[in-house]
Amino acid sequence: MVTTPLPSSKPSIEAVVIGASAGAIDALNVLLPPLPRTLAVSVIVLVHVSARLPSLLPDLFAAKCQVPVREPVDKEPVAAGTIWFAPPNYHLLIERERTFSLSIDEPVNFSRPSIDVLFESAAWAYGPHLLALVLTGASRDGCSGAAQVRKSGGIVAVQDPSTAVAPMLPRLAVSHASPQKVGTLAQLSALLLEHVGGAKS
Repeated sequence: MVTTPLPSSKPSIEAVVIGASAGAIDALNVLLPPLPRTLAVSVIVLVHVSARLPSLLPDLFAAKCQVPVREPVDKEPVAAGTIWFAPPNYHLLIERERTFSLSIDEPVNFSRPSIDVLFESAAWAYGPHLLALVLTGASRDGCSGAAQVRKSGGIVAVQDPSTAVAPMLPRLAVSHASPQKVGTLAQLSALLLEHVGGAKS
């Protein structure tokens, strides 16, 4: 599979957005626990979860990760050194002043929260200082958002569809967003650590 080479001189990453659906927990178990205590960026994770129940993901990953894991509240600053999980039944947006915004606007691609909404707003807020990871999923939600991250100068990395529990989302993201990287979860983990300062020398 051909991907676009990453630029040799790249802007520093200030935030990471991760979108996933079916099969998300296993994928996130590879990516999130290795993040270092010295994490200097914001990591914002959106998983399609039931709108009728509280999400168990923050508690689940707080027990496994070295950095704080929480859900944001409306107008809260997007603090670095934290893993943020989108709450159920709200769109999660990043405003230009780098604060969270929660919205009850209509679902996008049948989803609320929507990966597209998060990615597109983060692309506006962070431009080339954004890294977007598209993981396993069984819908197209995330494709146009990933394309917007790419258009805004950010880095887009997609899980190799052949390794995904649900290959539809990563396959569509590869074809629609021209990602700079397509790889296994281990390869995406290495890329993530490189950009947040946790790669081994």
